[in-house]
Amino acid sequence: MAGQSRSAARPEPSLARQALTVPNLLSILRLALVPVFLWLLLGPEEDGWALAVLMFAGFSDWLDGKLARWLDQMSRLGRLLDPAADRLYIAATLIAFLFRDIVPWWLVVALLTRELCVGVCLLVLRWRGFGPPEVTYVGKAATFNLMYAFPLLLLTQGGSTMAEVARPVAYAFSLWGAVLYFWSGVLYVVQTVRAVSGASRNSVR
Repeated sequence: MAGQSRSAARPEPSLARQALTVPNLLSILRLALVPVFLWLLLGPEEDGWALAVLMFAGFSDWLDGKLARWLDQMSRLGRLLDPAADRLYIAATLIAFLFRDIVPWWLVVALLTRELCVGVCLLVLRWRGFGPPEVTYVGKAATFNLMYAFPLLLLTQGGSTMAEVARPVAYAFSLWGAVLYFWSGVLYVVQTVRAVSGASRNSVR
């Protein structure tokens, strides 16, 4: 408890200082690779390199959280960068896969609509003076499943033995990820409604 008190009492460093921590540098690198990933998929269609970038994104997503806790470098900037990178990779992958006919259009529209709803919730919360909702385990599980599904979906392209083996696993991860992603979106909306309605009741009093 004393360690927590000392940590809470420390002044928060500037955003520039926060950006120079190891976990945040990983998140920034992950963000910088989003356009590279899109170009690899839609330009030369270098699926092998795109797969490597996507695997790095998934691994670094796990690693930066671990490093932030191990090195005691958790920060406000990190709490913004990490989910932003996840959402950008998911949106970029869905759009690229739509152009490549890897996933159906209705799935892309549905998942991007979910992202739009979450974005509106974040804007409403900020307008009412709240921070972003707490990241739920459902949301983490959804991101985990989708980050595994996307590389596997790339492997399903073609008629090789590897594609045949990867196909059912890729579809399973995609289904689980999509369901959990929708459910985490519903939880974001519920948290937003509760926060706004609670603030409204308090203001009436």
